[in-house]
Amino acid sequence: MQETKVRTAVIGAGKMGSIHAKVYSQLPQSELVAVIDVNIEKAKTLAEKYNCRAYSDCADIVDRVDAVTIATPTVTHLELAGLFIENNVAVLIEKPLAANVDDGGKIVELAKKTNSVVAVGHSERCNPVAQAMKRLDIEPKFIEADRISPYPFRSTDVGVVLDVMIHDIDIILSLAASKVKKVDAAGVNVIGDREDICNARIVFENGCIANITASRLALKTERRVRVFSRQAYLSVDYLKKTGIIIKADPNINVVKWINEQKASGDFDMTSVNWPDLLCIEQLQIDDKEPVRLQQEAFLRAVVDREFMPEVSAEEGLAALQCAEMILASVEENRWSENIVGNV
Repeated sequence: MQETKVRTAVIGAGKMGSIHAKVYSQLPQSELVAVIDVNIEKAKTLAEKYNCRAYSDCADIVDRVDAVTIATPTVTHLELAGLFIENNVAVLIEKPLAANVDDGGKIVELAKKTNSVVAVGHSERCNPVAQAMKRLDIEPKFIEADRISPYPFRSTDVGVVLDVMIHDIDIILSLAASKVKKVDAAGVNVIGDREDICNARIVFENGCIANITASRLALKTERRVRVFSRQAYLSVDYLKKTGIIIKADPNINVVKWINEQKASGDFDMTSVNWPDLLCIEQLQIDDKEPVRLQQEAFLRAVVDREFMPEVSAEEGLAALQCAEMILASVEENRWSENIVGNV
């Protein structure tokens, strides 16, 4: 007996909408039935590519789909999500969950009220590197994340915190597994009205500390995370999809050996290749497409409520709450014109 497919649709025919439409069209458990965009010509172009219908009004499809991805400007998320949730349609909302915490909270409450599946498109949580870190099950004490790139010429309705840093905020919250105790941040806007560069220090109630830097004004692209824990030191590169682990236990005798050689008096320490002394493991990373993993988990949750999407609405709201704390700290620490003028 053939398994019933989930009728899917994509709201928004921009770059992210195109990515979601492509993956939905390839998944065996999905039947992509529509692309919706206020610009009907854009919707038609994308719909023709994946052999489905095009619409300009979401109201036209609420009774024809089981699940949708919302890939539209952030300010529209609450209105669009509300329409589908109230009609018992599962929703995957591209990050961030909403334009602000109040809107995000309304989406979460509506999802609870209707017992609906609502996921948030923090696709970096599905990055093979992040998935590999998750499998290690370590307890981090310090996390450092750098995510910098040239200006992307998209998501101009939000600053670098909600556009770029939000990825690492979500991952760090999942790794730290604790409530945020304190946030201190600094950021500046160079091109537009919103911050283009930001650094934030997050202190968690369990003692874990995270330091995050995000920039969309860099001359090159870097996405790195370092994790310090009692069990190991971990360094990963999201772009290269590589990572190393230096575990504590196998390296416990390294310092003892160094001291013994120094005590002998006739050993040339400059001849030692430090990496050769350490027990270094390469992080085992599966090369799978993040958006595909994300949508598979979403559709599995739609079909079987025993499963959860990769990032739930509650987790998306937690990331948004932390982001707003960072933005509030940026505003509090903003340099005034008088201070700058006197430097």
